[in-house]
Amino acid sequence: MFGLFEGKPRSKVGKWLDAKGITQEWLAKKTKINRNTISKIASDKNYSPSLATVKKIMTAIRQVDENARSEDFFDV
Repeated sequence: MFGLFEGKPRSKVGKWLDAKGITQEWLAKKTKINRNTISKIASDKNYSPSLATVKKIMTAIRQVDENARSEDFFDV
Protein backbone atom coordinates (compact mmCIF):
# COMPACT_ATOMS: atom_id res chain seq x y z
CA MET A 1 0.00 0.00 0.00
CA PHE A 2 1.89 3.09 1.18
CA GLY A 3 5.65 2.95 1.34
CA LEU A 4 7.35 3.41 4.65
CA PHE A 5 7.67 7.14 5.50
CA GLU A 6 6.21 8.22 2.15
CA GLY A 7 2.97 9.61 3.57
CA LYS A 8 -0.19 9.86 1.59
CA PRO A 9 -0.14 9.79 -2.21
CA ARG A 10 -0.47 13.23 -3.78
CA SER A 11 -1.11 14.56 -7.27
CA LYS A 12 0.36 17.82 -8.52
CA VAL A 13 -2.68 19.66 -7.12
CA GLY A 14 -2.27 17.91 -3.77
CA LYS A 15 1.42 18.74 -3.60
CA TRP A 16 0.64 22.39 -4.44
CA LEU A 17 -1.99 22.56 -1.69
CA ASP A 18 0.47 21.07 0.81
CA ALA A 19 3.26 23.45 -0.22
CA LYS A 20 1.00 26.49 0.15
CA GLY A 21 -0.57 25.30 3.39
CA ILE A 22 -4.03 25.31 1.80
CA THR A 23 -6.68 22.77 2.74
CA GLN A 24 -8.79 20.69 0.42
CA GLU A 25 -11.78 22.20 2.22
CA TRP A 26 -10.72 25.69 1.06
CA LEU A 27 -10.52 24.46 -2.52
CA ALA A 28 -13.91 22.76 -2.24
CA LYS A 29 -15.53 25.96 -0.94
CA LYS A 30 -13.89 28.20 -3.56
CA THR A 31 -14.82 25.92 -6.45
CA LYS A 32 -18.13 24.58 -5.15
CA ILE A 33 -16.86 21.12 -6.11
CA ASN A 34 -17.80 18.14 -3.95
CA ARG A 35 -15.23 17.46 -1.21
CA ASN A 36 -14.86 13.83 -2.34
CA THR A 37 -13.98 14.96 -5.86
CA ILE A 38 -11.41 17.42 -4.50
CA SER A 39 -9.91 14.62 -2.42
CA LYS A 40 -9.64 12.39 -5.48
CA ILE A 41 -8.06 15.21 -7.54
CA ALA A 42 -5.52 15.90 -4.76
CA SER A 43 -4.53 12.29 -4.22
CA ASP A 44 -5.03 10.30 -7.45
CA LYS A 45 -2.38 11.08 -10.05
CA ASN A 46 -4.36 9.18 -12.67
CA TYR A 47 -7.72 10.89 -12.08
CA SER A 48 -8.77 13.02 -15.02
CA PRO A 49 -11.33 15.70 -14.06
CA SER A 50 -13.66 17.27 -16.60
CA LEU A 51 -12.63 20.49 -18.33
CA ALA A 52 -15.26 22.41 -16.36
CA THR A 53 -13.75 21.10 -13.10
CA VAL A 54 -10.23 22.00 -14.22
CA LYS A 55 -11.39 25.55 -15.00
CA LYS A 56 -12.97 25.95 -11.55
CA ILE A 57 -9.85 24.63 -9.83
CA MET A 58 -7.56 26.87 -11.86
CA THR A 59 -9.69 29.93 -11.05
CA ALA A 60 -9.25 29.18 -7.34
CA ILE A 61 -5.53 28.40 -7.66
CA ARG A 62 -4.97 31.68 -9.51
CA GLN A 63 -6.38 33.56 -6.52
CA VAL A 64 -3.24 32.40 -4.72
CA ASP A 65 -0.80 32.25 -7.66
CA GLU A 66 -1.84 34.38 -10.62
CA ASN A 67 0.89 32.84 -12.80
CA ALA A 68 -0.29 29.24 -12.33
CA ARG A 69 -1.01 27.36 -15.55
CA SER A 70 -3.33 24.40 -15.97
CA GLU A 71 -0.45 22.48 -17.59
CA ASP A 72 1.38 22.68 -14.26
CA PHE A 73 -1.36 20.61 -12.62
CA PHE A 74 -3.22 18.64 -15.26
CA ASP A 75 -2.49 16.77 -18.48
CA VAL A 76 -4.47 18.98 -20.86
